[in-house]
Amino acid sequence: MFRAAAGFRKPPGSATLAAMGISAETPDVLVIGGGNAAISAAITARRLGASVLVAEAAPRPMRGGNTRHTRNLRAMHLQPEGTLTGTYLEDEYWDDLLRVTHGQTDEALARMTIRASAGLVAFLAGCGVHFQPSLAGTLSLSRTNAFFLGGGKALLNAVYREAGRLGVAVRYETPVRAIAMERGAIAEVVLGTQAGEQRIRPRAVVAAAGGFQANIAWMREYWGEAAENFIIRGTPYATGEVLRLLLDGGCAPVGDPTQCHAIALDGRAPRFDGGIATRLDSVPFSIVVNRDGQRFYDEGEDLWPKRYAIWGRLIAQQPGQVAWSICDAPAARDFMPSVFPAITAATIPELARALGLDPLAVAATVADYNAAVREGVFDPTSLDGCRTEGLAIPKTHWARRIETPPFVGYPLRPGITFTYLGVRVDETARVHLADGSPAANLFAAGEIMAGNILGRGYLAGFGMTIGGVFGRLAGQGAGEGAARHARN
Repeated sequence: MFRAAAGFRKPPGSATLAAMGISAETPDVLVIGGGNAAISAAITARRLGASVLVAEAAPRPMRGGNTRHTRNLRAMHLQPEGTLTGTYLEDEYWDDLLRVTHGQTDEALARMTIRASAGLVAFLAGCGVHFQPSLAGTLSLSRTNAFFLGGGKALLNAVYREAGRLGVAVRYETPVRAIAMERGAIAEVVLGTQAGEQRIRPRAVVAAAGGFQANIAWMREYWGEAAENFIIRGTPYATGEVLRLLLDGGCAPVGDPTQCHAIALDGRAPRFDGGIATRLDSVPFSIVVNRDGQRFYDEGEDLWPKRYAIWGRLIAQQPGQVAWSICDAPAARDFMPSVFPAITAATIPELARALGLDPLAVAATVADYNAAVREGVFDPTSLDGCRTEGLAIPKTHWARRIETPPFVGYPLRPGITFTYLGVRVDETARVHLADGSPAANLFAAGEIMAGNILGRGYLAGFGMTIGGVFGRLAGQGAGEGAARHARN
């Protein structure tokens, strides 16, 4: 069943692969990446009987890409299921996605993903993943999102245990150096190992290596100097080498390279891998000003799970790619505080000085805002209609006067989660080539193909949904294809 390429020297760990019945040089399925999409594909292919090798560029403690920092996935359900309450049906899910993408999505693929999401909770539970009720406050998503007990690292530990139990081979610190395509198929993949380069000839390949957000030089091609001020929320290993190799090798691109999942982070966060703890949820309950002390967008446009991901891009378009969230003592109790301490002061001018802003400009902005507030019945969980009137840039919900000291401020920077440029796929997760034809043995899952569905914007938990759905599809296609190849 297995054919070793002549003259290839087995790398460290090949004895372990051989003990599993896998040729280190020619597994049935090579999965490139190590996150949710990759391991979902590996488990699915292995359950179909294929030998599977996972090549993860990161070291073991950093395995899993952005999955390490996740907390939940968005799942359709026809009735209460586990920790999910009520119902979340296809048309409502689709409407939520349509609103954030403004129609920049492939409806057929999106609806297929939504329908398939109904099986993700059970699939992950079958891999040993446990779930917990959703958190309160701005992240209360008990009806739409299933939260992982222990977060992303606990999820990864569970699925890696299941993959190991099934006999999936995993090699860390193993980046892809080259991909050779012949007549519309992957013919050979060159892996980097501590012992040097290794060439393998898998029968099928699943590309699940993420976007290129950690490659600042590549980001600069589209964002210019602004990219130097971006904070990368997740893995520093998402540098896009696999995506570049596939696009250069003739795979069809999809998605706008300037679009990404970008949110407002605490401006004091580390450049890479700060994770979800550095996110700030203060925007709906504050006003946000740029370095000139001016508001630039409606902070209360929509519920936070649908609109939080617009703020990274908005801040990226401001001078210096920086902004500040300003509120007062009562509002500061309505959101989870940052991992970094709030900056506080007894007056607005004092707060502005502490933030490095012009006190007169900020004081004028706050005064104009306070005068425009039309109070209603404040409700942080719904579109409450507490709004402003008469401002060029309104605040349409959750508008309350900023008047009770101590006054609170946070610096904000754009936090990039993943990029939307990727490879085009069909409903089986098969990659398509530039001429429109499907690749014979190449599949893709996760962030490397998310641009098929996410043309812009983001919906909380949807990245994990795309990874889970297309990971399973890719693993099924790769596993069944390898099995047919072996029979023939």
